[in-house]
Amino acid sequence: MKHDVVAVIVKGVMPTANGCAVFLGDDAKTFVIYVDHSVGNAIQMTLDGVKRERPLTHDLIGSIMLGLDTKLDHIVINDAREGTFFARIILRMENELGKKIVEIDARPSDSIVLALQQKRPLLVSRPVYDAESDRSEILEHFRREQAEPGEDEA
Repeated sequence: MKHDVVAVIVKGVMPTANGCAVFLGDDAKTFVIYVDHSVGNAIQMTLDGVKRERPLTHDLIGSIMLGLDTKLDHIVINDAREGTFFARIILRMENELGKKIVEIDARPSDSIVLALQQKRPLLVSRPVYDAESDRSEILEHFRREQAEPGEDEA
């Protein structure tokens, strides 16, 4: 599997009119997936290390996995069709009955939050990665816009 996937990181989260743009990529390319506001906020809060007073859904899922002695191995964004991305969560379970790997269909946005919370790899299938356009310039423009107000206030 190492040759047919690309490891990526979350490079940024930008609010949009209809949700959030999540910038994913590596040193060679940055691409965008769009998510709803609540999951975009959960991604940003996780990146920022914000602790919540009450558990959100992603926190609950992590707690359930911990209680069941199940570990997230990695997530992979494995398909994209007509602007919609698809992902798989790969879990490792080990108990008195033996070892098991479980693969679960999931939204990429939810998968990303879980992987970030548990510090596990974010992977993208090579065909999905190769099909996406590089959006590095958009991310850099967004970062410059965020930095400008702080510079003016100094």
